[in-house]
Amino acid sequence: MAATKAARKVNRSKLRIALIGLLVVAAWLGMAYRLVQIQVVQAAELAEQGLSQRFVSRDLAPQRGKIFDRNGELLALTVESQSLYAVPGQVEEPVWVAQQIGGLLDVDADTLLDRLNSDQKFVYLKRQVDGVLAEEILSLGVRGVYSLPEPKRIYPAGIVASHVAGFVDIDGVGQEGLELIYDQDLTGIPGKAEFERSLSGEVIPQGYTRIVPAVPGVDLNTTIDLPLQYQAQQSCVDAVERTGSASCWVVALHVETGEILAMTGAPGFDPDLRQTVDVDCDAAEDPPACRAFSNFVVRGILEPGSTQKLITVAAALEEGEVGIGTTIPQVADELELLEDACRSSDDEVHGCYRDFNEHETQDMTVAQIFTQSSNIGTIKVAERIGQDRLVEYIEAFGLGSRTGVDYSAEAEGILRFDAGCETCWASAAIGYSVAVSPLQMAAAYAAIGNDGVWTTPHIVASTTDVDGDTEVAGFETRKVVSETTAQLMRELLASVVESGTGQGASVPGYRVGGKTGTANKLGEDGRYTDETRASFVGMAPIDDPQVVVAVVIDSPDRRFRTGGLAAAPVFSEVMEQALHRLGATPDGRG
Repeated sequence: MAATKAARKVNRSKLRIALIGLLVVAAWLGMAYRLVQIQVVQAAELAEQGLSQRFVSRDLAPQRGKIFDRNGELLALTVESQSLYAVPGQVEEPVWVAQQIGGLLDVDADTLLDRLNSDQKFVYLKRQVDGVLAEEILSLGVRGVYSLPEPKRIYPAGIVASHVAGFVDIDGVGQEGLELIYDQDLTGIPGKAEFERSLSGEVIPQGYTRIVPAVPGVDLNTTIDLPLQYQAQQSCVDAVERTGSASCWVVALHVETGEILAMTGAPGFDPDLRQTVDVDCDAAEDPPACRAFSNFVVRGILEPGSTQKLITVAAALEEGEVGIGTTIPQVADELELLEDACRSSDDEVHGCYRDFNEHETQDMTVAQIFTQSSNIGTIKVAERIGQDRLVEYIEAFGLGSRTGVDYSAEAEGILRFDAGCETCWASAAIGYSVAVSPLQMAAAYAAIGNDGVWTTPHIVASTTDVDGDTEVAGFETRKVVSETTAQLMRELLASVVESGTGQGASVPGYRVGGKTGTANKLGEDGRYTDETRASFVGMAPIDDPQVVVAVVIDSPDRRFRTGGLAAAPVFSEVMEQALHRLGATPDGRG
């Protein structure tokens, strides 16, 4: 009995050992199976999941390129700033933060409070804050308020060069001017940082790391001369005040190279403020100030008035139809090309032309017609070449087509020679029925200064990349009139300043040539109003022209309604500075 019990105990022990052994074997088999699954079957998938949890990829923003004037002075650059933000859930006293910190940041308290009471995890208090002010706010130790570094675009020349440099938006994307048209070049190429990090957020030293450096944007080396730009801008500001006009625009062009030495207007704008303040032009309280963001020199068009007579007379000289001493008989102060046009009270009837000042009917030479800016005499000159040839020369001088300047949204202009318009040729001869930009007209005059060769205007002379390699910009040229015709026209331009309508454009020490222009503005109903655009375009020194300056004054007071009174004095100030900047030798005849 005892033996039997002992045997049973042994059997149960053996059974337990066998079961435990089976369990151990089963466990090992399970573990082995799992290991095979993990290390063999699912190895790639799990490795990828693990890496995805540790892997971090971040874009590296490139440094935006700088913009320089022709002397190496900075017009635009990027600096480091701080953007202040808050985590709303962590802010304990949102009202206090909105009032106190909002006051320091000059941000509306109600707007800030709405952000702080939102259910978002991240809200900006203000972006691109000066580092000193950001440090002052952070030193308050307000829970839930933090900062992060952010690049900010600044413009050392401010208003002076705003119409050239343009501006970027809050995210550094070009919106106007060179910042817009060269945005891709200035932006550069983003880089990338890839690495593994631990649960605590630290980089794993032996983990995967790959850095693709960002490529900085190229620098723009412009043709702008900052001191001349300042003079042009200040002269425009003074002219607006002196003449009571709506605006003033100036462009200075190097005759031979087509380099734009200055391009500005008044009213202007501050590009540093424009970065962070959006203006709804439709709802703006001051629409003219809103329009100041757009560069009228390139984008605006106007009927040029008498400045157009340069092309009409040059065409007649080039075609051999007249010489400067040719007498044009019976030049009256009124010309009726359509029957009863001058006696009709219907504003829609065209064909009546008058000189600005009344005078007796007389014989006049071409030189007298040009110097005294006779509309009737100019139309009689244009009759000798006819509409077709006149249009050919207008187009050859670049009117009615874009110049190709490196600036966005350039205006094309208008050449209106409608079928059935019997008098459009006459209107075009004296600067009506055509609409041009100030830059187009400046380029046309530069062709006369450059012995008949038209050159593409441009603002950027070259670009420089991160390696210091420089790429020079190219430009096109074309012959529009002969050297002889260009020389004759320069003499006629000089006579306008010396004894004609442009005497206010004279420059001490230099012989100057140019032409006045006065054109009535069209109203919203399409009819001419009493308001004018007064202009002056000219060059100097007349024997070897270096610079062309074009000035447009919009809607001057009636006392200053002509180009000679409103625009010529601005031309004189800008041209004098331009000649000094270029080191032009005085000829003592101004």
